Amino acid sequence: MAGRRCSGLSALQVALIVLLVIMTVVCVSMIVVLVTGKTDTGPQGTPYLIGVGRADCTGPPAEIPLMGYANPQQTAAGIHTRLYSRAFIIDDGRHRVVFVTADVGMISQRLRLEVLQALKEKYGDLYRHDNVVLSGTHTHCGPAGYFQYTLFMLTSKGYIKASMEPLVNGIVKSIDIAHSNMKLGRIYWNRGELDDSNLNRSPHSYMNNPKKERNRYKSNTDKQVLVLKFTDLDGDGIGMISWFAVHAVSMNYTNCMVSSDNMGYASYLLEKDKNPGELPGQGGFVAGFSSSNLGDVTPNTRGPYCVNTGLPCDYLNSSCPIGGTKMCQAFGPGEDMFDSTRIIGHNIYMKAKELYANAVNEVTGPVRSAHQWVNMTDVTVKINDTHTVSTCKPALGHSFAAGTIDGGGDLNFTQGAVEGDPFWDGIRDALVGPPSNQTKECHHPKPILFSTGEMNWPLPWHPQIVDVQIITIGSVAVLAVPGEMTTMSGRRLREAVKKEFMSVGTFRNTEVVIAGLSNVYTHYITTYEEYQVQRYEGASTIYGPHTLTAYLYKFRELAKAIAQDKVSELPVGPEPPFFTKLFNLMATAAVDRKPENTSFGDVLEQVLPLYRQGDVVSVTFVAGNPRHSGDIRDKTFVTVEIYDNRTETWEVVYNDASWETRFHWLKGTNRQNNATVEWYIPTSAPIGSYRIRHFGHYKELNGLRPVITPYEGSSNVFTVMSSYYYSHDQPVHNHYS
Repeated sequence: MAGRRCSGLSALQVALIVLLVIMTVVCVSMIVVLVTGKTDTGPQGTPYLIGVGRADCTGPPAEIPLMGYANPQQTAAGIHTRLYSRAFIIDDGRHRVVFVTADVGMISQRLRLEVLQALKEKYGDLYRHDNVVLSGTHTHCGPAGYFQYTLFMLTSKGYIKASMEPLVNGIVKSIDIAHSNMKLGRIYWNRGELDDSNLNRSPHSYMNNPKKERNRYKSNTDKQVLVLKFTDLDGDGIGMISWFAVHAVSMNYTNCMVSSDNMGYASYLLEKDKNPGELPGQGGFVAGFSSSNLGDVTPNTRGPYCVNTGLPCDYLNSSCPIGGTKMCQAFGPGEDMFDSTRIIGHNIYMKAKELYANAVNEVTGPVRSAHQWVNMTDVTVKINDTHTVSTCKPALGHSFAAGTIDGGGDLNFTQGAVEGDPFWDGIRDALVGPPSNQTKECHHPKPILFSTGEMNWPLPWHPQIVDVQIITIGSVAVLAVPGEMTTMSGRRLREAVKKEFMSVGTFRNTEVVIAGLSNVYTHYITTYEEYQVQRYEGASTIYGPHTLTAYLYKFRELAKAIAQDKVSELPVGPEPPFFTKLFNLMATAAVDRKPENTSFGDVLEQVLPLYRQGDVVSVTFVAGNPRHSGDIRDKTFVTVEIYDNRTETWEVVYNDASWETRFHWLKGTNRQNNATVEWYIPTSAPIGSYRIRHFGHYKELNGLRPVITPYEGSSNVFTVMSSYYYSHDQPVHNHYS
């Protein structure tokens, strides 16, 4: 017996060994998860074929009007951050959809048509009007000139090919990259709320919605953030799309640098996280931040006040006793517009990053798409057994000219106008003619400033044919809305579409999200009740008081067709026009001149020899017009370089796409232009030797023939240190000015 006890194991010992083995396996598994960051989702559905891509779509950063504020003084004069198109392709083996979010004010009908034309030439019928969604982030600081309707062309100096080509080529290239990178992977979704990052800029209009409806929501803006997380089969992240409702107007109408604004900065931060060591626009991970129902939503969270007196603006019409609407301005949370852009963009990024990290709800199910072209001037909807309502020919109200608290108009118009002004109506009648009685009755109570649907010279002033489109990726439905829906309009649309999907069992748990500024731009879409107040958003609802009713009807029809698998039975609708005789009011860029005894690229104002982390370095060069550089995509006007003592080479650490740099172009007298480059040294910047370089092109005449020549210039080498001492007789350089 004693021998048996010595050679065998007791039951207790066996149990302890088994327990130890189990604990070891559990610990190892947890370590693997923590180290690799793999998502443990439990049971998984059939993987999708997924591709993501990003491409530069920045246009000429000089002299071109910026699109958004319709301010003729706001013409491009440098680069704050570059603009990118981000594409996501999802294929379930039977159907394929493409979602693109681009750093652009809005997708114009002309831009969409040219992109689809380019895709058809390259891919045949693979990418089409029904399965490709193009959405704009709504930055107000991108080059204009990519429209085909007269109203937009007048404020953009016409159709500008130099603006359109980078957008078309950039969007197509982002789709090309996504197409070439397609691989099997999975998609997860997550949803959360983000506070302190948006504010309703027309609360008076919002309050006109039924109280019972308003009581269902805790805020007069949507705080919801929806995130889609894309991974490969190993669980490694390859991309993300996030939707949040806020205007990209942290950069205000005084800014003249091309900028992707708060949404672009959120993308910049997340892509910097996921692509360590890469310059902006590089690296495989793609982070798209898309617009949503932002019509009445501003990022200027401190709200409006009269800048000339410091007193509150009038609540009803957002104007000031002295200076009118122009003096009533809203401000963001920062010290200036750059700081406000940083704060709002960082907030959006942090929430998306959190939701991305915790996304475990797998998206499963088929991929579908439904699309129609609709004549929005002639939609009739039956609202009950005895009544029908109809849309109108496009028209803009008097309050359209008042602007908003994000950028007021220069003339004496105010928001909330429900009566016309004899003075301005008389000028309108003399210039373009009065609106017809039929149009006035249809748009009531809007006092019509411009009856754009009755103005067709030299081309129609507004679109009649509009895209309505839904794509579904498993349990997620993306509604491509061709304009700016207000908060409550968006809520009603999401609810109506969700109800339609819920009528079919396979779509019962559909997550519905609005992608704003998609496919064609038609200004705003308010509720019927908000329209009665006729603030800026109501005055800019161009198809009349029943615009939202028409969209509810059309999107429900699309949802029903998808849910019942009857998309093929949907009428295609009337195709939009593709005008050939577009006008261009943009003059050719003039030849460049330089001061005597200088060359292009020479330094006019040199750097200091020594800076510390947190300082701002500034250097000014003799410069050519950036328009002479042609297609600037995937190039740079600026590099900040550090000297590597080990390899004895210069390494680029920032370029003009970097948040930390600002490229200012100054159009000087006698065609002598300057370029000032600023580098805001991060507190984390390595100590070492640096230089700033500028690249460009200048144009001169060789006889009568223009010749464009590249040039470059460099600052002196300067040192960045963590701290230093200087004597009182030395100049004190700029520190976070």
